[in-house]
Amino acid sequence: MKSLIREAVVKAWDKACSMELFSSADIPVFDVSDTKNKDHGDIAANIAMVSAKVLKKAPLKIAEILTELIDEDFIEKIEIAGPGFINFFIRKSSFPPMLGEIFEKGENFGSNEYGLGKKIMVEFVSANPTGPLHIGHGRGAAVGDATASVLKKCGYEVTREYYINDSGRQIKTLGNSVYLRYLELMGKEIDFPQDHYQGDYISDIAKELENKYGRSLLENDENESVSICAKYAADSILKGIEEDLNAFNVIFDNWYSEQSLYDSNKVFSTIEFFENKNLIYEKDGAKWFRTTDYGDEKDRVVVRSNGDTTYFASDISYHMDKFQRGFNELVDVWGADHHGYINRIKACIEASGHDSSDFHVILVQLVTLLRSGKLVQMSTRSGEFDTLKEVVDEVGVDAARFFFLMRSYDSGLDFDLDLAKKKSSENPVYYVQYVHARISSIIEKAEKDFSYTENDIMGADLSLLDKDEEIELIKTLMKYKEAVLNAGKEKQPHRVTFYLMELAGSFHSYYNMHKVLTEDKGLSCSRLYLVKAVKEVVKNGLNLLGVSAPEKM
Repeated sequence: MKSLIREAVVKAWDKACSMELFSSADIPVFDVSDTKNKDHGDIAANIAMVSAKVLKKAPLKIAEILTELIDEDFIEKIEIAGPGFINFFIRKSSFPPMLGEIFEKGENFGSNEYGLGKKIMVEFVSANPTGPLHIGHGRGAAVGDATASVLKKCGYEVTREYYINDSGRQIKTLGNSVYLRYLELMGKEIDFPQDHYQGDYISDIAKELENKYGRSLLENDENESVSICAKYAADSILKGIEEDLNAFNVIFDNWYSEQSLYDSNKVFSTIEFFENKNLIYEKDGAKWFRTTDYGDEKDRVVVRSNGDTTYFASDISYHMDKFQRGFNELVDVWGADHHGYINRIKACIEASGHDSSDFHVILVQLVTLLRSGKLVQMSTRSGEFDTLKEVVDEVGVDAARFFFLMRSYDSGLDFDLDLAKKKSSENPVYYVQYVHARISSIIEKAEKDFSYTENDIMGADLSLLDKDEEIELIKTLMKYKEAVLNAGKEKQPHRVTFYLMELAGSFHSYYNMHKVLTEDKGLSCSRLYLVKAVKEVVKNGLNLLGVSAPEKM
């Protein structure tokens, strides 16, 4: 409907120009939005205010001219309000026919072409393979996966990628942690450092190595044995991470190894590339990137004075590689503690000749896990944490994913395990899923008890949908397209979650006031058509979030 209003305004503008009422043929950018107060109509346009300077006319005069030239059957009346807002009142009869689009497009309802022709990579989770995924990783997984789904719905060619941090200091610490536990199994007395990985999973991996190698690791050079432990542990943990993500309905298109950047010499060739551009210089025996030239607060070390590269060095190479693989836009999903890292990555992107506006960072804030009203401590090193797997096993995939997406990722999240398990309208995911299940039950009853067929429902007389609650429900259904588009533009999948909560509320309100199955077959079929459309949109929205739409609950 907003598109139709926009077209009507543009047509009126062209008429005004042809009649020499307006001096400019170029219509300025203007907003068409839902009114907040229904007394002011359904849709408002601010064209009169934004064009006043161009036309050198008072906004009220511009609004008067345009409203006189707008004559569309779907518009019941037009009012001018305030400084020149044009408020449109839409005929009730114009809304029910809109439902046809939902059935015509089916699972593609809500799709748009915003990103058509563009390749975009969404890189998310990318947790170090040093321990199982925790609840914070779970939120990042849900956000990244849903963002990718929304972007695909917006026409992008999307790739989901996991960057494996399988090189560097943390992997060495992992190897040493496992090796020390292995020595313990061999009867050696050890002093286990506090900064090493403490969880029981480290001892479990050490036992696996004992079964595989026996006592032979004692006979090797210690560095060699630590390397063996590190590789075995990282591979084992990564396999577990992949299994946990698959169980969480997160499937990656590609797993990219940090170590492969070193094996292929890409890290050092990237450093050389920027050295040749005089953007990497030597100071105090180390190599520094001139990130301050591109807005960073200070220059960053890429090679330490001892010759070891930093994580930043491989990150530069990795992001250059993404563009070299043909991606037009990059989305990185990071933990909130990586905020200070944004400018330095943007700097290297700008320095390489790419536009940093094509690089988007989603910072996911912390999750506070609550059980019986008490805080659950989470730490991969202390071992006192609930893994993502444990949480999913307890509350289910649907509840976990929905809860992670209930709030904007830039806000902290209290994850209430007790609420997530409730089978009542208090539980947000249950509240939305129940809409789909209830409508499925209504349709089943209509077919079984009333012998209504699919043809009866799809051939319904939509003019019978004239109640205010029915019109509001239809309006809400049509907002789905805007919710998906905005979620894609802003990289904010929670907009879909918010929308589904609004739609569920609108449906429950309607259902509590009006019976769907009545003694009047014509009216019943019209209302079945309406709720069937609700069912389709709820399913589409839940699919974007990676949440199931059950037929029964």
